[in-house]
Amino acid sequence: MGASSKIKDYVLFTKFRLSFSVIISALSGFLFAGGGTWIEAFYLLIGGLLVTAASNGSNQIWERNLDKKMSRTEKRPLPRGSMHIAEAVTVVVLSLIVGSWMLYQLNLNAMILGLTAYVSYAFIYTPLKQVTPWSVIVGAFPGAIPPMLGAIAVTNEFSAMPGALFFVQFVWQLPHFWAIAWVAHEDYQKAGFYLLPSRSGKSKTSAFRIALSALLLVPFTLFPWVLNFVGAFSVMAASILGLLFFLYAYKLYLTLSDKDAKKLMFASFIYLPLIQFVYVIDKYFFFSN
Repeated sequence: MGASSKIKDYVLFTKFRLSFSVIISALSGFLFAGGGTWIEAFYLLIGGLLVTAASNGSNQIWERNLDKKMSRTEKRPLPRGSMHIAEAVTVVVLSLIVGSWMLYQLNLNAMILGLTAYVSYAFIYTPLKQVTPWSVIVGAFPGAIPPMLGAIAVTNEFSAMPGALFFVQFVWQLPHFWAIAWVAHEDYQKAGFYLLPSRSGKSKTSAFRIALSALLLVPFTLFPWVLNFVGAFSVMAASILGLLFFLYAYKLYLTLSDKDAKKLMFASFIYLPLIQFVYVIDKYFFFSN
């Protein structure tokens, strides 16, 4: 196998694009909490990237036989046979050790958060995916840690500010992942995954719960303002962005179409970094405490 093919395998195995979006969230929390030196940012971003890669790799090791059954995952390196289990485990272990060490260079709490995200994602959320649709809510906990991790890398304490960032991303994950689950519903069923918020599948009940979770984002995104961490700029931007995002979810409720689920999914990818960096921009350029 050539070097380019092996690199492609590692990119697929660690879900690099997903890992990159995770560290963008961590960076927003880091900057919102006041930032730090370039070396601290480096430890946070690379350490977070490696721990996330370990989580994604562990997920693929666990689900390697299920991945063979789904069109969206059958070309991953383990089901395709281009990577052996021993190699996969080695990548996970090395990524977890180096990533955790980097987070520890920031502070102990940052390392604990990184390990908590890894364990809960790889060993709680992953096996639950075949058991209950509630697994999405369980998975939202480790998925909401990145901005909190970024903030705690600076503050070294579990306080209201990183907590507010955590809850914004926690609620965002519900419409985000349920939109993905809607689009991939038939494929997920091949592996025994039932990830929509209702056992009825692509129904009005599921669509209503997706729309409700999108609507809940609006008050949750105002938490940083309620706690006096941001000002009027964030209130205005969060309200507008939240309403626009909800309209995508409401359209899905009206049509129950895969096309509108895809629109909601892509809107969610754009929405999260926008709202997170709205807070950062507000803090540095508009808000005066």
